[in-house]
Amino acid sequence: MLKDFSVPALLMGLLTAFVGFVSSFAVIVQGLGAMGATPDQVASALLAVCVAQAVLAVFFSFRHRMPIMMAWTTPGGALLATTGMIEGGFPAAVGAFVICGLLITLTGLLPAFGRAVRLIPTPLANAMLAGILLGLCLAPVKAVAFNPWFGLPIVLAWMLVVTRWRLCAVPSALAAFVLVLIFGVDLPPDAMARVGAAIHPQLEFVTPVFTWHGVVSVALPLFIVTMASQNIPGIAILKAHGYEPPPGPLFASTGVFSAIIAFFGSVPVNLAAITAAMCASEDAHPDPKRRYWAAVIGGGAYIVLGLIAGGIIAFVSLAPPILLQAVAGLALIGALSNAAHAAFHDPAAREAAAITFLVTASGTTFAGISGAFWGLVAGGLMLWLMRVSKGFGKR
Repeated sequence: MLKDFSVPALLMGLLTAFVGFVSSFAVIVQGLGAMGATPDQVASALLAVCVAQAVLAVFFSFRHRMPIMMAWTTPGGALLATTGMIEGGFPAAVGAFVICGLLITLTGLLPAFGRAVRLIPTPLANAMLAGILLGLCLAPVKAVAFNPWFGLPIVLAWMLVVTRWRLCAVPSALAAFVLVLIFGVDLPPDAMARVGAAIHPQLEFVTPVFTWHGVVSVALPLFIVTMASQNIPGIAILKAHGYEPPPGPLFASTGVFSAIIAFFGSVPVNLAAITAAMCASEDAHPDPKRRYWAAVIGGGAYIVLGLIAGGIIAFVSLAPPILLQAVAGLALIGALSNAAHAAFHDPAAREAAAITFLVTASGTTFAGISGAFWGLVAGGLMLWLMRVSKGFGKR
């Protein structure tokens, strides 16, 4: 294995971890905070998920000699942010995270369960995802309205970079956020002392509470978006680069680890998509058989980032929340556009997808259950009615 190590793989692995972390950690912070997690619990969650990503990436990359990169569920973080605190508070959310992990495990262990998941119409799954992302993607506009001197530098930094260096766009927006925070926000005198004191997070065990509300409002939608927007695309990207790992063991392993780290407040871990493409590209090494080292290095780098997560959380919490939401929203614009295109691409399912999108994006809860679930139900009902109507028309 050591003979396969290379400098390009080292550099790509470090870049992958940096891009993966800074591009979407704001989404996770917003999501867990909306669920009622304290800053210490958010830092604990980031540490736990970073360790899980590292262990899984290193193990599977070495085992299969493939660049198998892991990530946290960024769309799932957006779901949590738009859902908000549920009945039972953060412990109920943790219970939902555990159940989500078990569902992912079943997908990997039971082929029939995996086939049942794939029966969910793709336009509806993408419409639900687009509806989930919309609210957070509006945050950059709201940030500019809140304070143009604060919001505009963040948005302009993203706009100027995304047209030429897409992977650097969100890090650039985050850099602008840091400059606005340092030079524009009135920081308390002991701000840096607080950051230094909190830099190393501690794992905090959260006793889960299992509720029906948590299952329907959080666990099921979180499971669907994690599978549809992370795990399945992650496998597809690896196949596109000539790698074909067995999906069952990968899904089952990510599910088991997701259920374990949920006890420390963490969102699920899953196969990476964008960062997987980076590790599997020629930039990692001209020889495809030696690119797996990029994922190994990237996994190890995630542990380092997780160990300083407490300081990162303490620092960003010094800014008005809308500014961090703006960074999170910019990070999700690409995902929103892709989901919307996939949702409305098929004319035969366009009305059903529109209903799913609108109900989900409304953020309205019925009977204490989040709009994401009802959006899928409403869209499914509309799709069924359209098919029944066509069946009668043929008669």
